[in-house]
Amino acid sequence: MAEPTEHAVKVLNSLIETTLDSANGYKEAAENTKNPRHRTMFAERSSKRMALARELQAEVRTFGGEPEDDQSLLGKAHNRFVDLKNALAGGDDKAVINEVERGEDFIKAKFMKAADDIELPAAIRQRLSNAYAEVKADHDEVSRIKHQLQ
Repeated sequence: MAEPTEHAVKVLNSLIETTLDSANGYKEAAENTKNPRHRTMFAERSSKRMALARELQAEVRTFGGEPEDDQSLLGKAHNRFVDLKNALAGGDDKAVINEVERGEDFIKAKFMKAADDIELPAAIRQRLSNAYAEVKADHDEVSRIKHQLQ
């Protein structure tokens, strides 16, 4: 693989890993929230993030790389939503929303950085810019909900 290709695969795989972490975090939040509206939103977001991960995996394959997948995530020591379990111990939807927002902060920043990476091909940067807009909108909605609960 040429250097630009290796860089693209590395960046995309890092985003895949974070996106799968997000999908799993949303799934866990959906299973543990008491609010039916939040449960539906979290379940939909989990599905949406899984779809995004599959799109990114397809991009990695176009570069001849091996995309990250669920199996590789199982071995990861740190999940961006790891604190969600601690928050859930109290059974408080506000705590769940706080942890979801923390995860959203992380994924938003990661997509923003990747979308601005000039070492990536223009088409990939555009795709990541579009994904960033979606992630940011999701983040902003969670943030709005958080502030309503305070």
